[in-house]
Amino acid sequence: MKNNHRHASAALKDEIIGTTGLEDFSTQEIYREIIRRFDADPTRDGLERTPERVEKALAFLTKGYSEDPNAILHDALFDVDYDEMVIVKDIEMYSLCEHHMLPFFGKVHVAYIPNGKVIGLSKIARLVEVFSRRLQVQERLTRQIADAIQDAIAPQGVGVIIEARHLCMMMRGVEKQNSSTVTSAMVGVFQKQNTRNEFLALVRERTPNNI
Repeated sequence: MKNNHRHASAALKDEIIGTTGLEDFSTQEIYREIIRRFDADPTRDGLERTPERVEKALAFLTKGYSEDPNAILHDALFDVDYDEMVIVKDIEMYSLCEHHMLPFFGKVHVAYIPNGKVIGLSKIARLVEVFSRRLQVQERLTRQIADAIQDAIAPQGVGVIIEARHLCMMMRGVEKQNSSTVTSAMVGVFQKQNTRNEFLALVRERTPNNI
């Protein structure tokens, strides 16, 4: 059923694009038309190369679609006899919300308790980067990071917390500049209150010089 739905969605997308004729235009031409509708003169000095810049910027901001999170994790798995909590916290995160294509940004805290295997620490930051460099909602991003780690090493549990600020709330709509959003995903033993509390306490704990 899912495959049929996927094929139907793809067919509908092709039909819409074909009807509008957008497939005949380059990405830069489409951006230039958008600028014309808002600014009226896309040929003036400050805007002449903007379509090219926007195309490159969005290609970078959505590069996660072309990267495989499973391949990244499986490239750095190690057999280690360790069964205490591993935490990588304060991972910087930048993403685009899929509703308005405006940035949201913040910090990601990831923890897991190994069950015979550990992940190279830098790969956890790379995993965050892969999923954040897509059109996202914070709730899905949180769950994707947790699920990818769970699938890769089947640990005793995984915990992910994201604290983020959304420009779609800060510079438009309700315009609440001081608002922030916190989401969490707890898998396995992290669903137990004592493990969850330990994770939260370690995330809040500041190390010397805020390292």
